[in-house]
Amino acid sequence: MNASRTLATAARVLRQLRHDPRTIALLLAVPSLMIVLLRYVFDGDRAVFNDIGASLLGIFPLITMFLVSSIATLRERTSGTLERLLAMPLGKSELIGGYALAFGALAVLQSLLATGISLWLLDLNVAGSPWLLLLVALLDALLGTALGLFVSAFAASEFQAVQFMPAVIFPQLLLCGLFTPRDAMQPVLRWISDALPMSYAVDAMSQVLHHPAADATFVRDTAIVAAVALLVLALGAATLPRRTP
Repeated sequence: MNASRTLATAARVLRQLRHDPRTIALLLAVPSLMIVLLRYVFDGDRAVFNDIGASLLGIFPLITMFLVSSIATLRERTSGTLERLLAMPLGKSELIGGYALAFGALAVLQSLLATGISLWLLDLNVAGSPWLLLLVALLDALLGTALGLFVSAFAASEFQAVQFMPAVIFPQLLLCGLFTPRDAMQPVLRWISDALPMSYAVDAMSQVLHHPAADATFVRDTAIVAAVALLVLALGAATLPRRTP
């Protein structure tokens, strides 16, 4: 991977996004607005907000980054932009790496905004460090970006990219332990849950919520989320088609 070509790709994507205020608003504002909405939905029971607010602080960015990255990448592929770029001395890994860097930069801003609002405006109580909470939120957003870049290779239209959300995101949302403890699930569902990265993202958020310091379980969970994101990015580079469908 050539660093200069990767950075040039990231800069080009950021310039394009700068002219798309609706996408920027979706990326930066929607997760924070959902957290605010959740806070006042459980206004009469702050304990419920504290229990699930930290988990959703990681899930909301993952979902929005998945949607935006998959649609944005597919839009460039169907318009022929990616085909022209790949005809140049630009490898697939450099292209995917550039997109990951660009959306990763937005993920940093998204995570900072959502974490700051949750902790200092909505009084989300966590036992651990706010920086650990921010770290997990950022990793979750990067995981969503990686999944979005990966599934965009298998979609022929923006509508098809959105259709991947029920197949990729919803099962993880149901089995991640947000609605019921994973230990209480049927054995088969627990085994499936153990193979899904969102489960470890929720577990890492739970560790920050209940423990004042990062322990071995937290390190394991965050390492798994980061490793899956890198693996999915590599798969996205390998499966990215060179020709526009």
